[in-house]
Amino acid sequence: MIARIIKDREKTINTYKIIKQLKESPLLKECGALFSFDGIVRGKDKAKNTSKLILTTPNREKTEKDLKKIIKEVKEKYGVKEISVVHYIGEFQPGDSLFLAVVAGAHRHESMAALDELIERVKYELDFKKVEEGSAGTKTIMSGG
Repeated sequence: MIARIIKDREKTINTYKIIKQLKESPLLKECGALFSFDGIVRGKDKAKNTSKLILTTPNREKTEKDLKKIIKEVKEKYGVKEISVVHYIGEFQPGDSLFLAVVAGAHRHESMAALDELIERVKYELDFKKVEEGSAGTKTIMSGG
């Protein structure tokens, strides 16, 4: 399991590395599904263009601890074998990865449901502050936005 909050690309972990690590786990023999998610900076939507995004957390250690708790609860709820998450904080451009998650489980239904809940809980429960800069000026969004 990986559960990391990484600042300013101090260490680069991509989805491929996470999947490779999970495939080396002895628990993979019990799995029939592996789902991944790569949340990236959106550069354009209907209302604006985003040129830069700054993502911060007031307490990285606490946020990482909260992330581990979410992972544990989702694993138990859905009975999946492995969950790994990397969330970056710092300054990003459109297309940059912010949030990587991989779930491995016995079957696709519970694995996909676990990934879906994991994504939602990370977005709404972890203490992040997002500042978007772009064509509509600067906009600050707190956790859950």
